[in-house]
Amino acid sequence: MPVRNEEKHLRAAVQRVLDQHYEGDLEILLAVAPSTDLTREIAEGLADEDSRVVVLDNPAGVTPAGLNVAIAAARHPVIVRVDGHGELSPGYIGRAVALLEETGAANVGGLMDAQGTTPLSEAIAAGYNSPLGLGGGGFHLAETPAGPADTVFLGVFRADVLREIGGFDESLHRAQDWELNYRLRRAGHLVYFSPDLQVVYRPRDSVSALARQFYRTGQWRREVIRRHPDTASLRYLAPPLTVVGTGGGLVLGLLGLVLRSRVLTAALIAPAVYVAFVGAATASLGQLRPAARLRMPLVLTIMHLAWGAGFIHGRPTGA
Repeated sequence: MPVRNEEKHLRAAVQRVLDQHYEGDLEILLAVAPSTDLTREIAEGLADEDSRVVVLDNPAGVTPAGLNVAIAAARHPVIVRVDGHGELSPGYIGRAVALLEETGAANVGGLMDAQGTTPLSEAIAAGYNSPLGLGGGGFHLAETPAGPADTVFLGVFRADVLREIGGFDESLHRAQDWELNYRLRRAGHLVYFSPDLQVVYRPRDSVSALARQFYRTGQWRREVIRRHPDTASLRYLAPPLTVVGTGGGLVLGLLGLVLRSRVLTAALIAPAVYVAFVGAATASLGQLRPAARLRMPLVLTIMHLAWGAGFIHGRPTGA
């Protein structure tokens, strides 16, 4: 479990692992990055309470480096990846180990069940769980059937295969899980999705954190495509095209109003279409409290435009 600034969720995430009651031997490796909250203190407290919890240092501070630190220290033939703000469903580990044996897969994983606790985080969770928000990746949708997959959420790995392909790419600060599964498949290994494996994911609970997250995710997705051009798809091009279309249409349309040019003013159709799409998407999402639905247009707009702007910008300078 790579953790950084996770004081709010870390104890619950670790407790969900301990509550698995897995019949085999179990260790929980917390790769702790430099944090500005009480993450380190909480992690050390958990280790004092239970000898199965081990605290490791991740001085690099990024997720793939923390994962590799933990993988290097792991003693067992199966490695279960867990997030500091994720909670495993009951029986997750036992079912995952059984699936590794049944399918022969190198990695099995399941559904990211995003759940919010406030109106804003509920709206963000709904965006994660909808193809109209995050984009419809298989492990975000409950109706995705079991079977071979391009990637899965988190993952339960055969340790020997994970080490054989070199672990996670530490130069990818985001999308490193997708890229790892890409290398597994290229090496002839099976990546398997099962909706039986569910993890409750606690999304960000602020507008600024959501915008930073999606901007950076867009940046690193473009970097993955740069390295592996065969992974490009129209789904990844939709957000940057939306940014160009709505931004360009707005600028040209406003210029048209100033210059009294009907041709240029007609460009306002592009942002108007996007606003209508966001409104229709918000209306189509069911089972949302009124306060969460009220925040949904803002959440969807940030998801689309921040991701698209990050994709246009590309890899962060110095990364």
